[in-house]
Amino acid sequence: MRIYIGSDHRGISLKKELIEYLKKQNIEVFESAILNKEDDDYPDFAFDVSKKVVKDPNSLGILICGNGIGISIAANKVKGIRCARVTSEEDVYHAKTHNGANIISFGGISFEEAKKFVNLFISTMPAEEERHLRRIKKIIAYESEVYK
Repeated sequence: MRIYIGSDHRGISLKKELIEYLKKQNIEVFESAILNKEDDDYPDFAFDVSKKVVKDPNSLGILICGNGIGISIAANKVKGIRCARVTSEEDVYHAKTHNGANIISFGGISFEEAKKFVNLFISTMPAEEERHLRRIKKIIAYESEVYK
């Protein structure tokens, strides 16, 4: 399992804690190559992590910003990404099983809550039900400009 992770300046400490935690779980973790600074911009991290997840289809991504919204919007501009901003374990579960999310985003949560979200995201099987797969295929078709 490979995880790509990135955050803007508002998520640096949580990102570092998660990287350390995931490495202790024997998970390969790759931090965004974009350097954090006081006035960095969340789209830079979203695009960097998203492009890596697209190139590595068996991987997952984690993005962190002030509230998780802006970074998820930016991530979803990258073809092949289905990023869900999550605020509960139910969100995480449905993002993966219903929407085929390959990246989750959040912000302003505790390390303990983030660990729960990440553990569930990693351990939950992707969408398998026909109705969910049909919907995901429509999203893929639209972004590939073949949706009818």
